[in-house]
Amino acid sequence: MRYTSGPGDATDLPQKFTFNPKEGIDNPALVISDDTEPALCPRLCLLKREEGEGFGFYLRKETGCRGHVVQQVAPRSAAERSGLRDGDRVLEVNENFVDNQEYEKVVLKVQASGLQLCLLVLRAEDYELALSEGMDLMALTRTHRGEGCARPRLCHIIREPGFGLGVSIIPVEGERGKYYLNPVSEGPSEKAGVQPGDRLLWVNGVMVSTLTHSALAKMVKRSSEFMTIMVIDSRSEESYARRRLPILPAFASVHNLPHRPKTLNLAQAPQGYGFLLRQEMLSSGRIAHLLREVDPHSPAELAGMEDGDLLLAVNGKQVENSEHEDIVSRIRQSGQQVTLTSISIQGRDYYTQLGFSPLLFYEPTISKTERFPELTLPRKDMQGNLPCPRLCVLHKEGTGFGFNLACVQNKTGTYIGQVAAGRAGERAGLREGDVVVEVNGQNVEEEHFEEVLRLIKKGGTPLRLLVVEREGYATLRKSGLTVNPALISHSIQSQHLQTETSPSLRIKTGMQRKKTSSVIVSVQSVFQRKCLQRPVRV
Repeated sequence: MRYTSGPGDATDLPQKFTFNPKEGIDNPALVISDDTEPALCPRLCLLKREEGEGFGFYLRKETGCRGHVVQQVAPRSAAERSGLRDGDRVLEVNENFVDNQEYEKVVLKVQASGLQLCLLVLRAEDYELALSEGMDLMALTRTHRGEGCARPRLCHIIREPGFGLGVSIIPVEGERGKYYLNPVSEGPSEKAGVQPGDRLLWVNGVMVSTLTHSALAKMVKRSSEFMTIMVIDSRSEESYARRRLPILPAFASVHNLPHRPKTLNLAQAPQGYGFLLRQEMLSSGRIAHLLREVDPHSPAELAGMEDGDLLLAVNGKQVENSEHEDIVSRIRQSGQQVTLTSISIQGRDYYTQLGFSPLLFYEPTISKTERFPELTLPRKDMQGNLPCPRLCVLHKEGTGFGFNLACVQNKTGTYIGQVAAGRAGERAGLREGDVVVEVNGQNVEEEHFEEVLRLIKKGGTPLRLLVVEREGYATLRKSGLTVNPALISHSIQSQHLQTETSPSLRIKTGMQRKKTSSVIVSVQSVFQRKCLQRPVRV
């Protein structure tokens, strides 16, 4: 609405009279004109589903158009009950702005949400109006949330000698089930991101609102070496309460959670990818798809695959609950390159205890264009001129791996400093001056020293480093090639494999192995594949 203070500005418009105690009841305080345009109002839809059910809608990306479109909302589904409607445009998924994100990433966020999903949407008409007027949709979502509202935080606290967990849990006086935290200065909790006065929401996946102080103290004491908690500042907690929105782990920001999923980018060799995909029953009783029998020097080993890893996704699509044959089909249809997302069994158990999927906070470290490059391997006329990266596998001995990590101050990227004689680093083939390209399959070329060091420490043993000698690295960058394990695979093939055989994907189900020829398809951009333009049911 537009307000004017002069009563003679718009004589043809109806006037609104309000009571002014000084001037009496007949004072025209405001002259109000008709609305010229409605305010854009995003809607918050909280979807709750039962185990084994879907959310009851399709998500579609229209080719050449911006936005993620809700379609075919099923009657009596979680989507319909939440107020979601056909044609709505999704702005946020679990408080994450997604309007500018790739379609496949948005689908993965929805699929990994668990039993509850929070969507912020706009009507189709409002969305088109906002685009036509050049509105900042991200600013619109911030306004809806309210200024000063920060996301909850997931903090993984590791006990330290002399500190323990380094935090005091204090009940809020007069409020049952509410606690605030007081971390020890420079202690493990403060290092994990806990701030003084933070409200404690849950511990190791258990909501503390249902616990007495004594029960909570016993739970914390039982946390042997580490504890994962979700916290939020009091002002932000009030914002969620005002919006009548539960504070879910899916809303949280994370910094130091262990057991991160790995991205494995595999380029198929003439003899296959070099691993077995096997369906097994875990000790917990659930069925899982495991990566087994990784061949030495195969594309799988070069990408960082380890025997016993649990398969989570194929080309960014969640497959934990898929049939074994469907997963095999997905891998075959990828052609000569495939991207797998995996995690260790210990990692899967950790996320199961917390009550959410390990893919919930997963962000692929390599973009689509890098993941499926048109030219991954050097041309024949370049084979003898380009250096070959080296994959060095180090097994920790005593206090370390036997090398120093170095960097150029205030710049991204790291290289190998000193290499101790006779230690794990030297035996694995590390050389002084080598540029570090990947740590356990994760590209670190644009990472700062502290992050690379953190990945090395968290990765455990064995440690897989993809390195290139310094001059050779500069040559590879100038050539325009992406430095990845595929270059090693190509070098091995050109030296040792003189005959070509049909590419194959080895698969094992239960105790019976079978060898199946894979279907060769042309490598093309993800965005050119028609199957990815179809709506995905969630």
